[in-house]
Amino acid sequence: MRKAATIRDVAREAGVSVAVVSRVLNDGTGPVAQQTRARVVDVIERLDYRPRAAARELQQRSATAVGLVLADLANPFFARLADRVVGEARARGIHVVLLTTLEDSHLEAESIETLIGRSVGSVIATPTGGNVDRWARLVELGVNVVFVDREIDELPEVDVVAIHNDLSAEVATRHLLDLGHERIAFISGPLSTSTGRDRVAGFKRAMGNAGKVADDRLIHAIPFRGDAGGDAVSALLALPNRPTGLIVGNTAQVRSALRRVKQMAVDVPGELSLVVFDDNPWTELVSPPLTVVRQPIDMLAMHSVDLAVGRLRGSLPEPPRRIRVEAEFVQRSSSAPRSS
Repeated sequence: MRKAATIRDVAREAGVSVAVVSRVLNDGTGPVAQQTRARVVDVIERLDYRPRAAARELQQRSATAVGLVLADLANPFFARLADRVVGEARARGIHVVLLTTLEDSHLEAESIETLIGRSVGSVIATPTGGNVDRWARLVELGVNVVFVDREIDELPEVDVVAIHNDLSAEVATRHLLDLGHERIAFISGPLSTSTGRDRVAGFKRAMGNAGKVADDRLIHAIPFRGDAGGDAVSALLALPNRPTGLIVGNTAQVRSALRRVKQMAVDVPGELSLVVFDDNPWTELVSPPLTVVRQPIDMLAMHSVDLAVGRLRGSLPEPPRRIRVEAEFVQRSSSAPRSS
């Protein structure tokens, strides 16, 4: 028995996005060129596609809300992102339904199911990296999905707003190399996330371009939650040939890593130059003030809401967009030339 066609099959055969197919199925929800409409209708008839009742019901709702699925509000980065997204959405007359996954793919799956039952026309999310089928189902139901900060390679039809993670890590690494450091360690997030993979890739590229070997013992890909940052620091400083430079590319683990550095009475930057991802009010107040990669949270929020609301109102052109915003490298006193 042949498997029933899905809206993704129709979009692929017609050479359009899922959102365009959804507009054809639900006349009046957005503009579609006459030739494009005719092509989509032809594919629908040829594949004998029958849209599910749930999809029709979802598209017929008058959505005035956007879902916001964030990884962990205990992470200051995501707390500030949530605040800015809510502000941007309210300025456009849109309510926000906020859910947090605690970096747990099972909770994320529940959150997606919850949003399917809500009258949200768009969702802004920082995905855990799993649940590809569930995110795809949300898109298939006609919900506009915007990934912010992270993305999922298997879902190229989804809009993405993020910084240049690989370039940001490369800049931070090059900064320490220029200061004469050769043994440089990197603490990243899990490699199951796009941010973790991209930042490690940028670090390795900078080391390679400088003719240095990126020692795998100096790279720690760790969870976002818990005290793994401190444990990674302990492991790095226990090495016989310990690093003289450290980049913490896991924003959630900066405080844990810094606390362990202080507990071990390591002189920063005399013994260890330190660069961390993301800026907080306290990063400039600690001693010494921290050199940081500052992520433009306001821009991430603004672009994410623009995409989510624009897709909701049918005012954006196809295809899905990839928006990259520049992070700012801010040098302070925690990084210095390597001691002889």
